[in-house]
Amino acid sequence: MIALITGATSGIGRATAEAFADLNYRLILCGRRQERLDELQETLSAKTPVTTLNFDVRTWDEVDHAIRTLPDDWKTIDILVNSAGNAHGLSPIQDGDPADWDQMIDGNVQGLLYVSKAVIPGMVERKRGHIINISSIAGKETYANGAVYCASKAAVEALSTGMRLDLTQHGIKVTNVAPGAVETEFSVVRFKGDTERAANVYKGFTPLTPTDIADTIVYVVTAPAHVTIADITILASAQAAATTIHRK
Repeated sequence: MIALITGATSGIGRATAEAFADLNYRLILCGRRQERLDELQETLSAKTPVTTLNFDVRTWDEVDHAIRTLPDDWKTIDILVNSAGNAHGLSPIQDGDPADWDQMIDGNVQGLLYVSKAVIPGMVERKRGHIINISSIAGKETYANGAVYCASKAAVEALSTGMRLDLTQHGIKVTNVAPGAVETEFSVVRFKGDTERAANVYKGFTPLTPTDIADTIVYVVTAPAHVTIADITILASAQAAATTIHRK
């Protein structure tokens, strides 16, 4: 079994890579930070064969070239986990920075499309495969000051449904995973490196961890062949909705 994971150098992507290594899946780990890819490859190669690809999901030429140049024995990708994504800024729409919008739409939507476009034809040809798209509770519930991020994740939700409609006939499963509050680099990136502000996001309750989401992804990919987990939302026990969190 070969799994390709985008955004593998941190957060949910990294935790999923670690969980898949325990299943002895062969891993294609993708990211932009080569030093982290190298470290992860060294760590996980003790358990399973690992190769890495350094590219930016937002650039089609990079995506296409990287996946086309995989050695033949790495091209039969069985599982694609579209984990790469980002959030930039938290402001009302009238104050939003177009550069932040571009980052979110290009990374969360266009990047997912590019990687999927590079991988799906092989799955269709082989009549098998499983695609896991990492969405968000924000794709299901729009909240104030997050319109563009929420819109980008709503697009992921729509793409997951559309992929399932197009690909089920080819024996390909599609799963949409929508996490709630997960403590990762997410808030540090959103607040542009303000670690104090980022830490406040998770104060007063126990957030989800990347491992929680990885455990769910393992459940999804190891379900019986006749079962597709189409859509799953995962919240911290203190979280009732996107912005409703009961803090101590």
